[in-house]
Amino acid sequence: MVSLLIVGAGSRGATFADWAARHPGAARVVAVAEPRAAYRDRLGDEHGIPPERRFRDWREAAAAGRVADAAVIATLDREHTEPALAFAEQGYALLIEKPLAATLPECERIADAVGRAGVVAAVAHVLRYTPYTQLLERVLDSGAIGEIVSIQHLEPVGFWHHAHSYVRGNWRREDETGPMLLAKCCHDLDWLGHLVGRPCTAVSSFGSLLHLRPEQRPEGAADRCLDCGLEPRCPYSAKRIYLDRARAGETGWPVEVLDWPPTPEAVERALREGPYGRCVWACDNDVVDHQVVNLVFEHGVTASLTMTAFTRMRERETRIFGTRGELTGDGSSVAVYDFRADRTERHAVDAAIASGHSGGDDGVMAAFVAAAAAGDPARVTTSPAETLASHRIAFAAEVARREERVVPLIGAAAAR
Repeated sequence: MVSLLIVGAGSRGATFADWAARHPGAARVVAVAEPRAAYRDRLGDEHGIPPERRFRDWREAAAAGRVADAAVIATLDREHTEPALAFAEQGYALLIEKPLAATLPECERIADAVGRAGVVAAVAHVLRYTPYTQLLERVLDSGAIGEIVSIQHLEPVGFWHHAHSYVRGNWRREDETGPMLLAKCCHDLDWLGHLVGRPCTAVSSFGSLLHLRPEQRPEGAADRCLDCGLEPRCPYSAKRIYLDRARAGETGWPVEVLDWPPTPEAVERALREGPYGRCVWACDNDVVDHQVVNLVFEHGVTASLTMTAFTRMRERETRIFGTRGELTGDGSSVAVYDFRADRTERHAVDAAIASGHSGGDDGVMAAFVAAAAAGDPARVTTSPAETLASHRIAFAAEVARREERVVPLIGAAAAR
């Protein structure tokens, strides 16, 4: 059994800890490090963690020596680097929430530290670990569409999800968490590179913060939703997104992010006083709300990624064009049109989905815990060293977007 230290007891840390609770023969949460007492004790109580193993932050946990076999780094993006370095040096196996870090030099520091320490380490690129991705890989490996020529990929963020995370929430400002493409779409860049199986050689990109900014604010809108006469007709109503859910007894994401426990009274107070009650046109956000990225891989394979806030929430959608056929996927099924047979064959995901990100949360935890138990880094496919490749694409794409040029990807310095 692998013992776990959860570093960061917010939504993601609690999700990874929940896997251990549902797989008691494989892993057990024995310690938690979290500055917010309510969230620290919530996770501590759920997993029976003794008071002396409920640390106020990662530094206090590190000072206690090695208290577990593995550490899950689920702090905010900008706070990954120091705990990852410290716990790698202490010999912990590491699962690090994506992105690896908020800047390229920090990503490189973590990858180097993990390599020197020789520990098992994985980045939680959950898209790679879903039953859907496994189905897609089987279809592609069968040769059903021949060789991949090009890919179109859509990340439909969802209008209210974007408002929650990237306008009102923790990932709204680039100077705090890095660019939107890294925070939201490093999954997608990793996934595309994994499917193509070749290095990316160049990238271009376009996008901006077009709509959710002060200049687009409707006339008569108040600074907070609870004070706004336009709120009943606003798609971004914080009352509807949070308070109505709390009053209906919902306590999961996104309501749990505002306060714990998320009682209606606590949520209403958070909307009156905290960031999640602000008008989406009166926030301090600066990350883009739409972006396209064009990628060229070795041997001329191309891919395009579209990230947009202006969709309903749904699974990612992908079209893969091959030399013998065309594949369309929507996260739950795959349809393959065969050029030679002039017919379409459909394949559905037949695995039961028991966790978030279409089963990816469970998948990455299962792979990581197995690797930690065996001391075998090869059991995880998303090591920090491999993650650097997709993260470099994200940073290069931001250079391309800002400077309106094609950026080559040749070595580590290309994206700087």
